[in-house]
Amino acid sequence: MEQLKYTSVFDIIGPIMIGPSSSHTAGAARIGKVVRKIFGERPDSVDIYLYESFAKTYRGHGTDIALVGGLLGMEPEDPCLSDSLKIAHEKGMEVLFVPKQEKSEHPNMVQLKLTRGEHVLTVTGISIGGGNIQISEVNGFKLSLSLGMPTFVIVHQDVPGMIAHISQFFYDANVNIGTMSVSREAVGEKAITVIETDERNEAMLNKIRKLEYVFSASYFE
Repeated sequence: MEQLKYTSVFDIIGPIMIGPSSSHTAGAARIGKVVRKIFGERPDSVDIYLYESFAKTYRGHGTDIALVGGLLGMEPEDPCLSDSLKIAHEKGMEVLFVPKQEKSEHPNMVQLKLTRGEHVLTVTGISIGGGNIQISEVNGFKLSLSLGMPTFVIVHQDVPGMIAHISQFFYDANVNIGTMSVSREAVGEKAITVIETDERNEAMLNKIRKLEYVFSASYFE
């Protein structure tokens, strides 16, 4: 019999959150917060495309307020989460909810398009239950980002030596890379590198951001 492994008691009983559903509320809030962190600033407008279960119940289960709360930087248990739509309006952030009829890869799937001036980001997220999430696409790049380990997400130009430069930072800091995945639009175009590490070391983020040809870099743990 396979032994189940849990890293936290919250893997069993679920997260601390503003209800009613860990999948539709806590997971949605975490998706919003991760997307905001990747974007790096508060967007002027957000188009939110909801699929299947999210599309059917997003108002009743609080998915709408949770996603927007996350985009404002709130945690799932933040008491202000229920006022997130009002707060977003007061901050001048326009939000459009679009329930979709199409089938999706998961019943709790959402795609968010964030815009601020010429800065545009599209991210697809999935709430897999118990407040846990996955990021499956960033700006058209397919990936599988579960955020279960310290994780760096780096968007950069596809130029020779870029991966070597990034990897050198981890070597110099004696941080072991658990997994690394690289995708690109085309030769010489934008690329995205996702690195999961065995140790926490957020200090490297500023070094990575200062590299030439790096557009953005985010760190999660």
